[in-house]
Parts: sequence; C-alpha cells; structure tokens
Amino acid sequence: MPAKSKAQQKAAGMALAAKRGEMKVSELQGAAKEMYETMDEEELRDFAETKHDNKPEHVEN
Repeated sequence: MPAKSKAQQKAAGMALAAKRGEMKVSELQGAAKEMYETMDEEELRDFAETKHDNKPEHVEN
C-alpha cells in the first residue's frame, strides 16, 4: 500500500530506519513511532518507497 501523503512517507522512512537500527527508537515521535510498533519492515518499505511527486504534504483522515 503506497503512502497517501509526503508526511506519511517520511514517517514510514523514519520508522524503517529505526527497524534497521540506523536510528534510535527513542528518537521517533507521533506517527513514526506508531508505525514502528505496528508495522513490519516490508510494510514500512512499501510506504517509504512511495514516490512523493504530486502527493499532498498532509491528508486528513
């Protein structure tokens, strides 16, 4: 499932980096922390790899 916004794509990238040990989990906040706790590495990669051309910065739920 691709990310729906640039913010979601960035949060997934941060969570993925934490899963891989490239950044500290304690540095995660908000959506990135929630994604880290609830998604596996493959799901995070799908969100993080989404092209963000023509994507809005934020999407309201």
